[in-house]
Amino acid sequence: MFGFLNKRIQDCLLERKSRRTRLVTKDGRCNIEYGNFKYSKHFAFLADFWTTFVEIRWRFVLFLFIASFTLSWFIFGLLWYWIARSNGDLPWQNPPLGHTPCVENIEGLTTAFLYSLETQTTIGYGGRALTPLCPGAVALIIIQSLIGAIINCFMCGVILSKISSPKKRAKTITFSDMAVISPKNGTLSLSIRVANLRKTLMIGSQIYGKLLRTTNTPDGETIIMDQVNIDFMVDAGKDNLFFICPLTLYHTIDKSSPFFDMAVDTLNKQEFELVVFLDGTAESTSSSCQVRTSFIPQEIMWGYNFLPIISRSKEGKYRVDFSNFSKVVPVATAHCAYCFHNIKGHHHHSKDGRDNQGFEVIDINDPPNVTKM
Repeated sequence: MFGFLNKRIQDCLLERKSRRTRLVTKDGRCNIEYGNFKYSKHFAFLADFWTTFVEIRWRFVLFLFIASFTLSWFIFGLLWYWIARSNGDLPWQNPPLGHTPCVENIEGLTTAFLYSLETQTTIGYGGRALTPLCPGAVALIIIQSLIGAIINCFMCGVILSKISSPKKRAKTITFSDMAVISPKNGTLSLSIRVANLRKTLMIGSQIYGKLLRTTNTPDGETIIMDQVNIDFMVDAGKDNLFFICPLTLYHTIDKSSPFFDMAVDTLNKQEFELVVFLDGTAESTSSSCQVRTSFIPQEIMWGYNFLPIISRSKEGKYRVDFSNFSKVVPVATAHCAYCFHNIKGHHHHSKDGRDNQGFEVIDINDPPNVTKM
């Protein structure tokens, strides 16, 4: 009982540690933070204010949307109230008979705020109206109209940019949860799956990978995040993928591959992270986007292969079964890349047949009826 609980606790701690040490999460977010910024560097974000507004969270965008309009209405409401008070238009100032106000029916701060709101939003109920006798009021209504138009354009642009962000298109492209290592076309390969959940194509799709690990140079320098290029391809090549259905991408493990020195019993003891990138252009919006994911050693299964997911119906239509998208089956695979290329029959999983549990074993007593020629 206590041994089982201890094992569960250790597994949870190991999982939390792997999450902390992962640079790129499974959904593509980068797990990195920047510190010790100089104070002057923060002004760079204000200089590039458009990108700053587009990248902030939705809750802050909505807060700025509400605050910018409400604050502008209130500030101009104070100015309209000041103009009415300076001209003696307010009821408590006892204006004389025949007095012409700058703005009709402004009786206090509340009505001045309502007039500011109606002016900037071009509502125009008709209860309050500007008279042409005050040049300052004419200038103020022009200024408020221009500033209101600028706020409208800016906030609408920010919201539309966030809605049409290429990051949202990347949400409909998914990778398999695990990577597998198995023989393919006479070589040992590391394979992953990627699928486009929309029927619209990704034009000019290219996929590549980076292996991140800590290395020591001959000079004694320790490189915390050493990057090694990992080439992925499909049977038709690695450029301009025809991304209409899920694809299985594979990396050939040869002598130039960083996976060549690994084996089935040492893979999980390694410390590295395989980051996979897919770049493409959305067909419907012509916007470029990048999809990222990563695999740690515990997410790479040696001696397994993906289940098939594409079939053809009797009507001639192709069908994709996403229930098998990340499912794998064991296959005969060498213990290491060196064994695969140099030692025949050295397999991690046996090539022997397996009993099919779906069949029932029966005894046949009668001799078969064999026709002799």
